[in-house]
Amino acid sequence: MGFKIAIIGRPNVGKSTLFNRLAGRRLALVDDTPGVTRDRRVHPAKLYDLHFDVVDTAGFEVAGPETLQGRMRAQTDIAIDEADLIFFMIDAKAGLTPDDRTFAEIVRKSGKPVVLVANKAEAKGAQGGLLESWELGLGEPIGVSAEHGQGLPELRDAVIEALGEERAFEDDEDEDLPAVSETLIGEDIADPDAEPAYDDTKPMRIAVIGRPNAGKSTLINALIGEERLLTGPEAGITRDSISVDWEWRGRAMKLFDTAGMRRKARVQEKLEKLSVADGLRAIRFAEVVVVVLDSTIPFEKQDLQLADLIIREGRALVIAFNKWDLIDHPQEALADLREKTARLLPQVRGVLAVPVSAETGRGLDKLMDAVLKTHRVWNTRISTARLNRWLEGTVAHHPPPAVAGRRLKLKYITQVKTRPPGFMLSCTRPDDVPQSYIRYLVNGLRETFDIPGVPMRMSIHASDNPYASRAKTRK
Repeated sequence: MGFKIAIIGRPNVGKSTLFNRLAGRRLALVDDTPGVTRDRRVHPAKLYDLHFDVVDTAGFEVAGPETLQGRMRAQTDIAIDEADLIFFMIDAKAGLTPDDRTFAEIVRKSGKPVVLVANKAEAKGAQGGLLESWELGLGEPIGVSAEHGQGLPELRDAVIEALGEERAFEDDEDEDLPAVSETLIGEDIADPDAEPAYDDTKPMRIAVIGRPNAGKSTLINALIGEERLLTGPEAGITRDSISVDWEWRGRAMKLFDTAGMRRKARVQEKLEKLSVADGLRAIRFAEVVVVVLDSTIPFEKQDLQLADLIIREGRALVIAFNKWDLIDHPQEALADLREKTARLLPQVRGVLAVPVSAETGRGLDKLMDAVLKTHRVWNTRISTARLNRWLEGTVAHHPPPAVAGRRLKLKYITQVKTRPPGFMLSCTRPDDVPQSYIRYLVNGLRETFDIPGVPMRMSIHASDNPYASRAKTRK
């Protein structure tokens, strides 16, 4: 089993920058504003020949446990308890502060091996801060520049010295385990006549999105059964898109918590723009997206725009009506919400909407059942023979309209993609096929082959003329 390193320090010393450097990707949001990171984030990392998990944490602050900063501090304490090694980071350019001395004492009392990392060591005047850091009593400081990648060889040597060679190079027993599914979204079907069975053992990516304070983080905490994500009454607590590995009924899941997304016109600050962009990236890499709606104020304009974005991205959509414990007349409210769902989201007819309460845990199993069912539909594959038998009957029952006195001929249909289901229709004069008839065909496919609640793609092409090249030769 590999080891875990937690990066600890006061706000704005460069913890997230070092996290991104070790992870090899820009995962954590980085900004000059202190206190950007709030949740703890875990990701596989590499430092030359060392392989481990690295944990990004919120900046240490002195605050009461009931405050937001106090709850952030509790998440950092958990990261310290779970870590095998601690990178205690200071700002060499700014020198030691009273907070550095206070938090160094906390880290020392944890009893965990510690490497003192003096960041921003490339800056002018950083040498004084580097020498001053000896006062912390945490051993020799390692001068690094997380932004420019300087000092990493010395950091590697310090890790080996702190853990010992045997522990640092211990083989990772989990290397042979299957990783989260790398199947491409929108994969091509090699054999259009094949209808393989749905594989319910593959890991699944699920993103949870919604407006601020809809209860997204609370919902994920309720699903996994622990206080993994920072929650509270304040709107906009989550900033980074945090991934959480989880297993439900024996199936591996990766849940993505995202920042609350307000209307674009209201997003002015750079940091919020970065948070929203991070959330949009989570949507693009997810397979199923759960839109969390506040049941007391559902279907705001922003809710519908988020749902439309998911549909345009081709992801499987599930709606969770959260805070159901606050509804006085649940049966009437549920009937009204489902009517609004069908009316306001006609492009995904049959989308599953589940009432839940993240606070009490009600409806969570039904929500996951809806997620699995929608994911199964999203992976639907239909053989070409069945599709063309359906097309023949559909055209006989309701033929396409004549355009400019000439009848359109639909010749052939096949499924070319899954995730979401995509179909190619061959016909004469494809540009003249009315959108209303295309919607009729899509709705017919939904009903006949039971494909409710997921986006569907229909592309129309003209069939090739086998005599076209011969005609050009004659000219």
